[in-house]
Amino acid sequence: MRVDKPKLVIVGNGMVGHHFVEQLCEQQLNRHYDVTVFGAECLPAYDRVQLSKYFESSSADSLMLATQADYAAQGVVLHLGQQVSNIDQHNKQLTVNGETVFYDTLVLATGSFPFVPPIKGNDRRDCLVYRTIDDLEAIEQAATTAKSGVVIGGGLLGLEAANALSALGLDTHVVEFAPQLMSVQLNDKGGELLRQKIEALGLGVHLSKATQEIVDGERAQHRLNFSDGSCLETDLIVFSAGIRPQDALARESGISIGERGGIVIDDCCLTSAKDVYAIGECALWQQQIFGLVAPGYQMAKVAVSQIAEQLLDNSLVSPATEALKFTGADMSTKLKLLGVDVASIGASRGFDNAQYVELSDVQAGVYKKLWLDETGEYLRGAVLVGNVDEYSHLLSQYLSGEALEEPAVTLLMADDSAPLALKDSAIVCSCHQVTKADIVTQVVAGNHQLAEIKSCTKAASGCGGCAAVVQQIIDETMQAQGLETDSGICCHFEHDRQALFHLCQVENISNFEQLYQLHAKEGSSELALGCDICKPVAASIFATLENEYVLNEKHVALQDSNDAYLGNLQKDGSYSVVPRVAGGEITPDKLIAMGQIAKRYDLYTKITGGQRIDMFGAALSDLPAIWSELIAEGFETGHAYGKSLRTVKSCVGNTWCRYGVQDSVGLAIALENRYKGLRSPHKIKFAVSGCTRECAEAQSKDIGVIATEKGWNLFVGGNGGMRPRHGDLFATDLSTEQLVSYIDRILMFYSKTAARLQRTSVWLESLAGGLEYLQSVVVEDSLGLADELESQMHKVVVNYQCEWKTSLQDDVFLQRFREFINPKEAPLIDTKQYQYQRSQKFPISSEVETFSAVNHKLSTLGDIAITQLDEEEVLV
Repeated sequence: MRVDKPKLVIVGNGMVGHHFVEQLCEQQLNRHYDVTVFGAECLPAYDRVQLSKYFESSSADSLMLATQADYAAQGVVLHLGQQVSNIDQHNKQLTVNGETVFYDTLVLATGSFPFVPPIKGNDRRDCLVYRTIDDLEAIEQAATTAKSGVVIGGGLLGLEAANALSALGLDTHVVEFAPQLMSVQLNDKGGELLRQKIEALGLGVHLSKATQEIVDGERAQHRLNFSDGSCLETDLIVFSAGIRPQDALARESGISIGERGGIVIDDCCLTSAKDVYAIGECALWQQQIFGLVAPGYQMAKVAVSQIAEQLLDNSLVSPATEALKFTGADMSTKLKLLGVDVASIGASRGFDNAQYVELSDVQAGVYKKLWLDETGEYLRGAVLVGNVDEYSHLLSQYLSGEALEEPAVTLLMADDSAPLALKDSAIVCSCHQVTKADIVTQVVAGNHQLAEIKSCTKAASGCGGCAAVVQQIIDETMQAQGLETDSGICCHFEHDRQALFHLCQVENISNFEQLYQLHAKEGSSELALGCDICKPVAASIFATLENEYVLNEKHVALQDSNDAYLGNLQKDGSYSVVPRVAGGEITPDKLIAMGQIAKRYDLYTKITGGQRIDMFGAALSDLPAIWSELIAEGFETGHAYGKSLRTVKSCVGNTWCRYGVQDSVGLAIALENRYKGLRSPHKIKFAVSGCTRECAEAQSKDIGVIATEKGWNLFVGGNGGMRPRHGDLFATDLSTEQLVSYIDRILMFYSKTAARLQRTSVWLESLAGGLEYLQSVVVEDSLGLADELESQMHKVVVNYQCEWKTSLQDDVFLQRFREFINPKEAPLIDTKQYQYQRSQKFPISSEVETFSAVNHKLSTLGDIAITQLDEEEVLV
């Protein structure tokens, strides 16, 4: 029996189906329709984008988008665990569990299903997929008896699945058919850097691998046999090789389907069947399937507006706005995969007559490339790997469609903390099509918290990639109104680093769980999990206060990738080894020992700017052995991987130099040994010069000391980095005792008050009162902190330990350096390739070839300027 109100049925209760219902209710169309939703899963809609967070709590609660009660409160009937088996488009009725359900308007939001390649043996036990909560529960159960896991598929979901397996404690490998990871979003160089970074985290990455069959393994449950003759053994296999549109229901009901699948829709999201819409991953628009949530949300809005237009035509509602049309979607993404920042905007690779700007920072492990149109005036795409600070600025420029006002290279030098020059019409949240004006309106109306803006505009509630920009707009709008803004370090804490430091010190907080429970923002939905901003900050604070072993059970999960392996990741996925050479002084025996070790492990060696020896190209699995040998020869960690004291550079001073007036080497060694255990907001460098000729370049260091006839002059806040700055003269003619006392106070005051990742140079410039204020605190003890600061530094000094020496005694720590599940078969796995120049090895790369080529051109062209280089030779 039909009811008076027209009947609207939605098939599918995923993120897009749920968003459709939200939009429907927001426009109060639920008052004019009898709304029924059928969901195939037994759970209501949940956040599939954040699916891997399920493993952090083994609960789906934090992922849920709504409950059945929420639907009922809006007059919407939600049926869970119900499969629709047939659509009779002529009689407008569905078959659900053998019963007939009528509709006037039907919306198909059936989503997609994971593609499992047709590999022999793909149905074996513990061969699973990664798509739903049920899938995750199966993976978690299988992991309890597994030691290793392989993910087949190196796309977005594949890397998310790999992250999940790694978090479950499995030796994890990724197998990808294509020659690079994330081939849809990244170009070849971006994909290669991502591979290197993921391998550096201890995961195996196997590219260009076609799995022919899965059979019984000898040392594990499964063995994957590849077409090139190699193999890989594992206990658990997760297929994440892409998705396919869930179009079976429409196909069997006679609705038009694309040649390669997908329910065909027009610009109104209508299918070939009358009054039947399709939205999300099941829909095919102009031969495209959109595999991100943002396009699905846009389709949902279009479908709702079209349905509203129908009611308008029937005079059931008042005119609102003109019905929307679907015109495509922005596929830009910013995410963190296995701790690696990755972003893609627009085109990810070249096209005819395209111009580009490319940045490759080998040492920092950063790759960025911008694609421009043929005129060089319009941004058409970008790839960012390793650092995505410019994402907000780039996305704004891309979405605006406006010509660049400055050279494109300046876009790669944008300060992410600088105010965003966005127009009111600029789209900030591409998932929900929220503009800057939408956010500003709500802030002016009194919604000052990010959670409130999420609730009323939906901005930052999709993939979450725009959260930082939304927060910035909130702050700027509030400041324009003369209101005080939230200075929280991230979305979990309303405190900045300085406040968190003081809270930890005063309340004796020594672990992250305690800090979170006591001081996280009220209503945070992520329990005691934190994020990649607050966790490393907390780890740094705990290390400064207690100087405990940074990888103990309380702190190991907080560390970023370099600290987690006590080594600096390099461009080819190998690590550098940097023993401490205090003051640059080293005995012949130690030089010989270091040379022998470097030769034994075939390491590239170089004298660094800080007067120590850096050894490059160490395999992850060799790090423990290398460090064992170095420690046996009397070396210790140089903390080249940490935010801590790096080096104290020195000249020979009056020991050898006829101009020297003090023992600069002796002081440099003493200072380096005193502060070598200090963890700080950013890396710190010292230098000690034996006279005013300044051979150690002390004024360009965070702490610079220059000898005088009467003692030592102390300089503070120098920086030789991207923004060089001479240090400020802090005090003159100090005794050694005074000098050490002042440095103790300065460094501890810096550690207490600096912002996250703030260099001493920026910290000094940002201090209210600047140098004079710092002098009053340190020299005059204006705050009464001198004794406390010195006492705190004393605690750091006496609790020092060589982290590598401690780690070598920890079997759990050493397990993370196993690169292969099957060591005997390691030769069958792809190995890193090197070339030799100047009697040393280099990773094979375009960069090495580039500079060799340029060197050759310079030698042949003499003084003739090089005016044109081809694509492979240009790195801006």
